Amino acid sequence: MNDDQVDVVLPCLDEAGALPGVLAALPARYRAIVVDNGSTDGSAEIAAGLGAKVVHEPRRGYGAAVHTGLEAATADVVCFADADGSLDLAELPMLVRGLADADLAVGRRVPSRPGVWPWHARAGNALISSLLRRKGLPVRDIAPLRAVRRRALLDLDVTDRAFGYPLELLIKARRAGWRVAEFDVSYGERAKGTKSKVSGSLRGTLRAARDFGRVLSR
Repeated sequence: MNDDQVDVVLPCLDEAGALPGVLAALPARYRAIVVDNGSTDGSAEIAAGLGAKVVHEPRRGYGAAVHTGLEAATADVVCFADADGSLDLAELPMLVRGLADADLAVGRRVPSRPGVWPWHARAGNALISSLLRRKGLPVRDIAPLRAVRRRALLDLDVTDRAFGYPLELLIKARRAGWRVAEFDVSYGERAKGTKSKVSGSLRGTLRAARDFGRVLSR
């Protein structure tokens, strides 16, 4: 799989402290699409000043931001990553190359040190992943880092606009007979001044669990 012309969608809500490092880590020819989801800390202006394409999604929700970024992308291959600095975007080409033998390439987070991944978030992820494996999907993470062909993902018609988006994507991929490849990726500490909307608090994790439950019940 050729690494040329890859768009990288970065959902963003108050990630001003992380964006300079995140955008600097992008490999050559990987183009950032920062989807501002209502930031009040100047994230959109910082991203634009650093050369990223910025689009705005006023509807709050991870899935809403991801879908808006997907629609704004023009490359055949699109990657998705968090904009908080916890993921190493230099690893994206590994996932893109994985599309030579798969329809969807996802990252399995490997913590860089103890305490990076809060216990409540890690436990919830392990539970959901185990349910997916029972359904025949060989994954151990809910894929915060992903690579996929743009047209195929649009045709998959993922409809969740909240935290349930990545789970619905995996479930629909299985139903569609997609080949899913999982790769270990490093998972580090978020940039200072930013806070996870999921693992940063028990409340956020519970909201994500609620959204996951809604997707699983469909």
